[in-house]
Amino acid sequence: MLSQDVAAKPLAGAAIAGTDTADPILPLELLELELSLEGFSGGEPGFCEAVRNAASAVHGDFLFDLPAAGLIADCRRLAVIRIPEGDATMRTLFAALDGDGAEIRLLQPDEETEHLLRFADAFVDLLQRLPANSKGSA
Repeated sequence: MLSQDVAAKPLAGAAIAGTDTADPILPLELLELELSLEGFSGGEPGFCEAVRNAASAVHGDFLFDLPAAGLIADCRRLAVIRIPEGDATMRTLFAALDGDGAEIRLLQPDEETEHLLRFADAFVDLLQRLPANSKGSA
């Protein structure tokens, strides 16, 4: 069992603690996501594909990625994903490519990344407002 101090912070590798610090057991989707990212062979070019495939494996969504230098410590790129959480809700997570481009770690939104979470929520809201057939009309 993780202490509340450990559960509130990102863990080494691709590990991530659950949002409920009283019960830090990882949901099945998070475990599957971690396992999918474990095989990452490194490098910035394969980052998006690795995160997209991992999110897809747990029936989640890859929203976008962006350069993250200066946004998060020891992070070269950041991808925003959403994964199913229990019922019909979706949980937003960040996948961070470390400064060396060798490892992906999952991060929960916190005070440091609150602005990114708000941006991701606005992005999802915009996507949900677009007409379903907007791709064909352009």
